[in-house]
Amino acid sequence: MPENLDHTVTASFPSPRVIGIKKPGIIYIDRHAVRVVAFNAHGEVAILCAKSDNYYKLPGGGIEPGEDHAMAAKREFQEETGGVIELRGSDCFAATEEFRFHQRQVSYCYVAELVHDTGKTNLNQEEIDDGLGHLWVSVAEAKRLMNTAEPTSEFGRSVKERDIYFLNEAIKECQQ
Repeated sequence: MPENLDHTVTASFPSPRVIGIKKPGIIYIDRHAVRVVAFNAHGEVAILCAKSDNYYKLPGGGIEPGEDHAMAAKREFQEETGGVIELRGSDCFAATEEFRFHQRQVSYCYVAELVHDTGKTNLNQEEIDDGLGHLWVSVAEAKRLMNTAEPTSEFGRSVKERDIYFLNEAIKECQQ
């Protein structure tokens, strides 16, 4: 279980899959984030395309101080896609612990349903600069896009590994 979890949650957490290598002598800054595998009424999943670094990812982002996982997931999803979601339960079904640069990020993934699409995103400047855009595709197409993309940055390669893992785990979770 990741240490230093100081977020207000009632959900249980699976053991995280480790991505990257924790290097000795490096002081890592902790960051906690949520990811969302959200389905619309047609059974399609939302993914984001980061055009600048040529990779696809799941919606999500950092948990703000005082924010619980559900609040963070809903906020991040709406900011990045314009969609309003409801989580399927309160339990995180998969987690990762990533070591990259000087950051240790623990990400928690949830399955959700699209309730309403406002059509209005609220991207920050970094996301705009990354050419971030979203699309709704079948699970098979999401897997194909994510697997065949060739990220041009270390960050993009790390995100690719993390989010392919999350998508595959979500498929298993939904089949149970």
